[in-house]
Order: sequence, then structure tokens, then C-alpha cells
Amino acid sequence: MPPTLASLVHHTALKLSVLAGEDRLETPVRWAHVSELADPVPYMEGGELLLTTAMKLDAEDPEAMGRYVRRLVGAGVVGLGFAVGVNHDEVPAALVTAAKEEGLPLLEVPRRTPFIAISKAVSAAIAAEQYRAVTAGFEAQRELTRAAIGAEGPAALLARLAAHLDGWAALYDASGAVVAAAPDWAARRAARLTADVERLRSRPAPASAVVGGGGGAGAGDEDDGGDGGESGAAEGADSADEAVADRVELQSLGTGRRTRGVLAVGTGAPLGTAERYAVHSAVALLTLTTERSRALQEAEQRLGAAVLRMLLAGEPDHARAVAGQLYGGLLDAPFRMLVAEAAPGGGSQQPGAAAVADEPAAEGQVGKAQAGTGQADAAPGGTGAGGAAAARKGTGTAKGTGAAQAEAAPADDPLGALADAMEAAAARGGEAVLVVPDGERLIVLAPDGGAAVSACGEHAEAVESRRGTAARPRDRSAAPPGDDLGDLVIGLSAPAGPTAAAAAYRQAEQALSVARRRGRVLVEHEEVAAGSVLPLLADDAVRAFADGMLRALRDHDATGRGDLVASLRAWLSRHGQWDAAAADLGVHRHTLRYRMRRVEEILGRSLDDPDVRMELWLALKATAPGAPHS
Repeated sequence: MPPTLASLVHHTALKLSVLAGEDRLETPVRWAHVSELADPVPYMEGGELLLTTAMKLDAEDPEAMGRYVRRLVGAGVVGLGFAVGVNHDEVPAALVTAAKEEGLPLLEVPRRTPFIAISKAVSAAIAAEQYRAVTAGFEAQRELTRAAIGAEGPAALLARLAAHLDGWAALYDASGAVVAAAPDWAARRAARLTADVERLRSRPAPASAVVGGGGGAGAGDEDDGGDGGESGAAEGADSADEAVADRVELQSLGTGRRTRGVLAVGTGAPLGTAERYAVHSAVALLTLTTERSRALQEAEQRLGAAVLRMLLAGEPDHARAVAGQLYGGLLDAPFRMLVAEAAPGGGSQQPGAAAVADEPAAEGQVGKAQAGTGQADAAPGGTGAGGAAAARKGTGTAKGTGAAQAEAAPADDPLGALADAMEAAAARGGEAVLVVPDGERLIVLAPDGGAAVSACGEHAEAVESRRGTAARPRDRSAAPPGDDLGDLVIGLSAPAGPTAAAAAYRQAEQALSVARRRGRVLVEHEEVAAGSVLPLLADDAVRAFADGMLRALRDHDATGRGDLVASLRAWLSRHGQWDAAAADLGVHRHTLRYRMRRVEEILGRSLDDPDVRMELWLALKATAPGAPHS
């Protein structure tokens, strides 16, 4: 521990005597400083033991000594050492009285004890404390390193760190969910800090913050290693909880723009030097486990792209061989294919247009792959970065899944946010997941019915909720300024196996197209198949075609010479049955036959052609009152 006034008094070589402030001798001493100035306060920082012979002091004047002592106490001086036998044979009574009144420890220094001896004793004690702290820090670093490379991974590291700090520790993943905590009761405490973790994750890594109490009132930003600002009581904290009054320090994990995780440590007091070393070591080790090397990321991207290329080319056996244990488990059970797009409004890209020119997967692109009897347009470019490795391994130490967070990545990276949410959920569930980004698209293979697919749905709901509407407005001109309604669109295939990967990709693209047209964040292929084709007509181009096709008939009706549009609708709805359609219209069947001949004459097309009937019926549906609009 650092030197205190008590340790100096007990130092047998110094022979110091206590004349005042006996109840404050346990105060730590930061330094020993000699000054004969009448007012040394401007040169004090606080925490010093001031040594003087009163050469320039009116030490016999009670009023002067009162002002002198009050100034020292106000400056944070922890003690006053007065040397006797130099200018005064004994400590002046006025000084002793002033020190007692202000509670300032006053030490008598005998003539045979030079001030330099006191300074050396303080310096040696400080050096010994620093050496002890560094030694303890290195020992903690060794223990934490052994824990980090062990079978239990982060869970063991957090347990060792909590023991070193005599407190608790928790680890949050990229989505802000608690994945491990030590001791076990700390998981509940860590869950209360979600809002503070979210604020820290919004800042570029590395960053840190300190919160006090329950941490719900807000986090104070600080420099790395600083104390920062401390917030008030916890938001909704239980006053009976023994952990609500602790001091919590949050440290972001990651070396890039995006935070890959957050470490939280809770203690009863600010961290000392040894504890600070331990926390810094834990941050470095956890960052290494969450941030893979660039070379490893690039290699995994190439491997993931190759696996997906083979699946889409109808070569599942080769895909399994290449994937090995990395993705092998994913290909042994039904999976879902997900295609997500980040372009505003989906851009002008149409289904199937994601394919690019044939280039090696090493360049991050996949061209058209032959699959079965048709061509599958494939667009994978590489596996997801960051948490993908953890997603495949699974931690096995999750204390609760929580909801997928829509803000897992920066607001300008919706695909990264989706990838983070799915990878984090897969990590907690111990699932394998293949994430392949490609420009403005993201392709994901995830186990059917698994945590990653559920996280995708939760993430989509969170995005919808953040937009403030259950279904996005179809009129983009009505959107609030700066609100990009098209920042994320997701299509999800039906369950499929490796042999049907190309079909699953087409299904996901079809669902993506429907989601884009309907103004939805997420559409599943089963939902498309179970619904109606009519909502797909909600397109300006389709409506323009329908208006053009029916314009001549409407112009005819506008002259009052007949009701050809209504007659055509009734006839088509009755499948060309004259009597039934005429009854619906309340006219004779011969009148209806005449009207249908006029329709053929005006349109210049035969109603005997099934394609003409289909086009006319869809045109009528697309332009009917209440029809969906894009």
C-alpha cells in the first residue's frame, strides 16, 4: 500500500512525534515537500507532507498560524512536519492550536532527522508500492493469458479478472448482449447497463466510460484509464441489491471503427495501479479473441465465397470438402438462405442482377454458377468479419440471449448491423453460420429454426419499430427528411439442403423483390407463396401499362355510349359465361355479346386469346379502387 503518515511515524529511523491530527494518520502521502514560504499553497498539488522550519513564518502569532493552516488544509496538504532545534526549540503553541482546530496532522521532526531522510522514506515507499503494483499486474497478466488460451476462454478470463479486482466482470458481444459474467450473480447487474453499453458502442474503439450506482442515468466519457464522470443511481435498480452502489468501468473492444464487444468491471472503489494493469491486460486479450488478424479474415472470406460458389454450382460434396469443420455442420441440416440489400429503396437492381462478371472468389466476387438445369446468379463476395469465428465456435457461457439490436453496427452500415446481430445470436447458440457480404448485398446461410434466423426476424422488427411504423410508407415523398426508408431489405428462402442451394438463392431474391415492392424490411418465401400475386402489381410501371391498355375503353365509356369496362370485368370474372355475366350486369346476353365485340374492335385484340384475357384481368385489378400502389 502507499506510504501514510502513520507509516512514517512508525519508521524507527525518523523519530517523528504526533502533536495534532492523530485520527488522520492513515491518510496516504503522495510526496514530501520542503518549503519555507509564508504561502506555499500555489506550489502544492494535494496529498503532500509539507516540511518546514518556520524561517519566514510568524509562528508565535495565533491569527497568522490560523490563516496558514487553513490555507494548507484547503490546498489538500495531508500533514505538516515542523523541525525543532533550528529556528524554534519547540513547536510554537500557536501552530499546535491551529493544527488541532483544523484537524491537520502536525508532526515534530527532531533536529537529528534531516528533511532529506523523510523525503527518501516517502520516495522509497512510493517506489516499493509501484513495484508491487507492476509485479502484481504482470502476475495478473500471466494468469489472464493462461485463462484466455484455455478451453473455457473468456469465461475463465472474466473469473480471474473479477478475483483480481475483488469485484465482478462481464463481457458484451457486438449486439450489446451479455455473453459471460463472473461471478454468476453479476449477469443481472450487467444487464442493467445496456443503455450505457449502447452509448459506448456508438463511439469508435477504443473508448471507455465510468458509471456509478446502477449506471442507468448515463455514462461519463473518459480517457483510457481515467476515472471519467460518474452517473447517479441505477435506472430501475433494486435498492436491496448489494451491487447497485459499485463503480463500473466500461471498456470497448476492437481496433477498428466498429466496436466488437464491451468489457464491464465493477468495483467498490476506483481502480488502483495493479487493478488497472489487470484491466488493460484483459482488454488486450479480449480484443485479440474478438479481432482476428486481417490475413485470417481475408482467408476466411475466400473460403466462404468458395463454399457458396460450389453450393450454387450444384456441387454440395465439394462444398463440404472445402468447408471441413469450419462450416461442415451447417451443410448437414436444412438451412435458410438470406439475401439482404442496403441500397436506398433497393436501388434499380432487379432480382438476379446481383451477379457480377466471372472473377475468382479470391477477388471477393462469384459469377454465374451452373446449378441443376438452370443458371443461378450468385453474388457472394466473402464471409462476414469480426464475430464470425465466435459464431461458429459458440461460447457456451451465455447468460441470456436478449433481443437482437438494430444498432449493432453504425447507423450507416445496416448490413453490418444485421450481420452482427445474426453472428452474435449464432455464437450464443453455438451455431455455424456463413456470412457473405457483396457490395450493397449480404448473403447468409443459417440453420433453419436456429438462433441466427430468429435474430434476423427480431432485428427486422427492431428496424421497423425504429422507423415508427409496422409497414413502411409506399409514398417515399411522404417520408420525413433524412429518413432513408430503404436502408435495409431482406429476403428469406424456405428451408433447403445443400443440393437445393441455387433454388434457395432464387427464393431469397424473389422474397427480397417482394419486400422491396411492399415496403417491408423482411419477407419470407413461404409468405410470398401463401399470399396473393396482386400485391406484386403495386408498381408504377404496371399501373402505367394497365392504364394504357384500358384507356381506349374508358374513353369510350366517357362518351356515354356503353359501359364496356364494367362489362369486361363481369364477363372475365364469370370466365366468359354469357348468361351469368349478363345477369350480374342486369342486361340481355345479346347486349353483353355486342359489348364484348366492341371491346375486341377497340382494343384490336381477340378475347379468345387466354393471354389477352389474363392481361386485361390483371389490368383491371391493378387499376381498381383500393388497389395497392408503389
